[in-house]
Parts: sequence; C-alpha cells; structure tokens
Amino acid sequence: MLMLRKVLLALLLVLGPASAFAATMYISDELTVPLRRGPSNGHKIINAALPTGLALEVLGEDKAAGFTQVRTPNGTEGWLPTQYLVGQPVAKDRLAAATKRVEALEAQLKSTRDNYQDVRGARSEIEGKANELAKENQKLQTELAEIRRVSATAITQFEENKQLKASNASLTTQVTQLTDEVQDLKRNVMLRWLLSGGALVLIGLALGAWIKSRPKRSTWA
Repeated sequence: MLMLRKVLLALLLVLGPASAFAATMYISDELTVPLRRGPSNGHKIINAALPTGLALEVLGEDKAAGFTQVRTPNGTEGWLPTQYLVGQPVAKDRLAAATKRVEALEAQLKSTRDNYQDVRGARSEIEGKANELAKENQKLQTELAEIRRVSATAITQFEENKQLKASNASLTTQVTQLTDEVQDLKRNVMLRWLLSGGALVLIGLALGAWIKSRPKRSTWA
C-alpha cells in the first residue's frame, strides 16, 4: 500500500504539472543541454545536445529536484535542469531579431526618404507645369482681349458700312428719280417748243391766207 502511494505521488509529480504550466521557456546561453527521461541526472539521456536558444514548451516542474519537464519543437518530451531555462530568447537570438528589426526599419526609412524625394520631385514638376499654364493663360487672356477689341472695331465698321450702303442706296434712288424728272422736263420743254412752233406756223399760214383772201384795190381808183 505504501509502495502504491509512492507510485501515485510520482505520477502526480510527473503528470500533474503538465496541465498547470504550458508556458514557453528557452535554453539559456549554454553550448548544449542534455534532455533526460526523468527529473535527475541519473535518468537516461534522450537528447544529449539541445542547442542554445531552442524554444521549449513547459509541461511541468520538479522544484525539489531542480528539473523542468519540457517538449521540444519536434514533440520529444523529457526533463532538463531548470537553471538552464530562461523566460525569454537568449541574447544572441534577441540580438539577431533586433538586428533584423533595425534593418527593416532602415529599409522602411530609406523607402520613406525615397518616396519623399519622389514627392518633392513631383511637386516641383507640378509647380513648373502650373507656372507654364499660368503664363499660357495670361497669353490667351491677352489674345482674347485683342480679339474682342478687333471684333468690336469690325462690328462698328460693319454697322458704319451698312449705314453707308443704305445711304448710298437712298441717294441712288434719289438720283434716279431726279434723272427721270429731268428727262420728263426735257420732254415737256421740247413738246412746248414743238407746240409753240406749230402754233406760229399755223398763225403764219392763217395770216397768209387772210392776206391772200383780201380783195386787191385798183390802183386806178
């Protein structure tokens, strides 16, 4: 019965802490650490050389013996001295991680600087184009003002020409009317002259006939 209790106690020490821990520990800055079947240096070695910095899953701990039960990344379970475990990656791994982080930050900084230079270059290019467009706009405004001025002058001249043409047409009509009136007057004058001449001829003929029709007096009387 006493032996059974010892066996059960040993099983509790071995199996019981497995559900209570489940933390992650790391091999400290040692060259190699042996992994054993039990919590003592007398137990059989399962793996003679766990490398420095290896991440291990903690399954339990025998504080009295100074050993911790762990599981390796490939699934091997065993015990090793607790003094070789630390709660964070070893300095070498942390340095490597920090170095990678610094390199990543430097690359990000370089990319940011390059982007900034690209943005500055694009901004300078945009400002240059904006200045060119402003000059072109000013030139177009000047040309537009000149076109408006010329157009206003042309419209004024067109209206003046239109008025002159209307006046010319009116004068032409008046000249035509006056010409017709002059022709009528000429015809009337000629007709009057003809009538006057005809009247004189008739008077002369009548006078001649009258003279001829008078009886002649005898000279003897």
